[in-house]
Amino acid sequence: MYASSLPHAKRLRHGRVSEPGRVYLVTTVTRRRRPVFADLTLARLAIGELRACDAAGECETLAFVLMPDHLHWLLALRSANLSALVRRFKSSSARRINAAGVPGDCALWQPGFHDHALRREEDMAQIARYIVANPLRAGLAGSVRDYPHWDAVWLQPL
Repeated sequence: MYASSLPHAKRLRHGRVSEPGRVYLVTTVTRRRRPVFADLTLARLAIGELRACDAAGECETLAFVLMPDHLHWLLALRSANLSALVRRFKSSSARRINAAGVPGDCALWQPGFHDHALRREEDMAQIARYIVANPLRAGLAGSVRDYPHWDAVWLQPL
């Protein structure tokens, strides 16, 4: 079966590889692109779950930006399988946010996620800058400093 004939969620998984030590750029979207993370409290709950993935030793977050309706997450995979890591993040963040009383009657996250395994020659600092500049391109802030839902660490070459 050709990849283009697969349903969208299965196309996202087609050819996915999970390698500990590799850096990945992951993008995931809220269900129906609802701007759930326009709410400061709900955004901080989701960011807390990113931090929990780091604390559990599953990954090291290198950069992220949580937009109102999606997440861009640059991470170095540690002990977890990439799909399991993203599933854990989405599940735990959905539980915390739903417990906080997110309005609406549907699931928090859209099924699946997009990932890109970075090659050694790709410039991680440039990719991190692109990620954290998303709110500027979307017109949500005039300066990166004005947008509260991002972080990046100093990136060393691989």
